[in-house]
Amino acid sequence: MEQVALITGSSRGIGRAIAAELSREGYAVCINYVENRRAAESLAEEIHSCGGRAIAVQADVADRRAVEQMAAVTERELGSVSLLVNNAGISRQGLFQEMDDTTWERMFAVNVTGARNAIQAVLPRMLRKKAGCIINISSMWGLRGASCEVAYACTKAALVGLTRSLALELAPSGIRVNAVAPGCIETDMVHALGPETRAMLVEETPLGRLGTPEDIAAAVAFLASDRASFLTGQVLTADGGFTV
Repeated sequence: MEQVALITGSSRGIGRAIAAELSREGYAVCINYVENRRAAESLAEEIHSCGGRAIAVQADVADRRAVEQMAAVTERELGSVSLLVNNAGISRQGLFQEMDDTTWERMFAVNVTGARNAIQAVLPRMLRKKAGCIINISSMWGLRGASCEVAYACTKAALVGLTRSLALELAPSGIRVNAVAPGCIETDMVHALGPETRAMLVEETPLGRLGTPEDIAAAVAFLASDRASFLTGQVLTADGGFTV
């Protein structure tokens, strides 16, 4: 039976690479986006051209009702979700004492509540089937902290707690919950830091390079596979040795 994956925030960057990789692994995929419809539909067309199945669905993960509707569309068009990848996330840089309520609350709404919304939307079917896999995209900053990115680091640390706690709760039902904690990855988020900061990050990474979205996609594909069938509650840090 074909497996179905829902990847939040998958029109670009890491999410896009994850959707493409999972399609190559034989999954039918739901590509979620908020604003970038063209990019999401372009990826769906690429997957179709390679013989895969994919749909692009708009939903702000912070909106519970929108997420529930996305899950319903995915089930109707592709089948019940067997793999959920909570990738959608936003970040903001700035001094902690200057962070306003709106920015703080929006970051938690997307990065943490968004994951909660997506999990609760697909979990009932997983529980009935006593099978499923949930992978949360955290960050190395959620493990070690990040100056001038306090809110972002807090949300990513929250995903680690969510992963470990939910893994314990769902293990008796045969549902695995893991996380990937990317390091510095070649994405729009890192490019926005500027060339000097990127060069510094490369220098601080023992492997001597930034990661690629495909590096993270490979880690997700492994955790989703039968090769990781005895892994749950784990945080796979893919950071080129940055946090060793």
